[in-house]
Amino acid sequence: MEPEGTDWNEEWKRQWSRYRDASMEQTGAAYWDSEDAARDFYRKSQEHRDTRVRPILDGLPLRAESRVLDIGAGPGAIAIPLARRVRHVTAVEPAGGMYSVLEENIAAEGVDNVDAVQKLWEEVDSTTDLTGPYDIVFAKNSLSVPDIRDAIAKMNDASADYVAIYWFAGLTPWEMMSLALWPKLHGREFATPPKCDVMYNVLYSMGIYPNIDSTPFSHTYSFPSPDAAVEYFAPQVLAGTDAQRDVLRQYIQDHTGRDGTTLAIPGHSHHVKIWWRKEESVRV
Repeated sequence: MEPEGTDWNEEWKRQWSRYRDASMEQTGAAYWDSEDAARDFYRKSQEHRDTRVRPILDGLPLRAESRVLDIGAGPGAIAIPLARRVRHVTAVEPAGGMYSVLEENIAAEGVDNVDAVQKLWEEVDSTTDLTGPYDIVFAKNSLSVPDIRDAIAKMNDASADYVAIYWFAGLTPWEMMSLALWPKLHGREFATPPKCDVMYNVLYSMGIYPNIDSTPFSHTYSFPSPDAAVEYFAPQVLAGTDAQRDVLRQYIQDHTGRDGTTLAIPGHSHHVKIWWRKEESVRV
């Protein structure tokens, strides 16, 4: 039972509101409207597919006849190799750049069993945009939604069996960077988005009692020069002026080491997979 006086969906909304105010609306789909950013994301996913893609595929109960819904599919880093293992994939992706590159990659890879839907998950109409029910419904780091309860309920309704949400526990490297830089860059404190604890409590309050798999994850950002690192991180921390870029450059120089001929910026995060089978874990 949900603890008296605690509305975890409202807590999710409160923390997202603080995050969006602090980050000056540079969040969600808008960040990925650049096709260049989407292609770079896809390239990095391919370079690190053994740690970023294969564990996701191997951790889902895939069968040749499975129909799968991938929410927040990005440029198709998971949806495309997934399509080679199952009967059908529906890939939902709202951002313009990501969606364009997703379609580009679907054509280039020659997969013909992927339907792409360009909408925010909260705007998807299950009766007209989707072809459910699906055997598997999952969202990897993509539920940046205003109402998590509604988002989960829609996922649950779209699934005939298995639902998985991938999210974060604790601070990510990019959040640690923003926490350190935001006061210097923007004269305000940074706020982080809600973590897996809030998500779990929302699920629990819905009568969904999920399994949780937790995995530490190492990140290493490699760049040929400080200028290249500044160009990569500047849009993420909204460092637009020369003075702001100088602040970012100093941070990078203070937090990098040399990996051969490149700059290496290490980081760590903790990934959590929250999953359930409808017939086993839903008590509604």
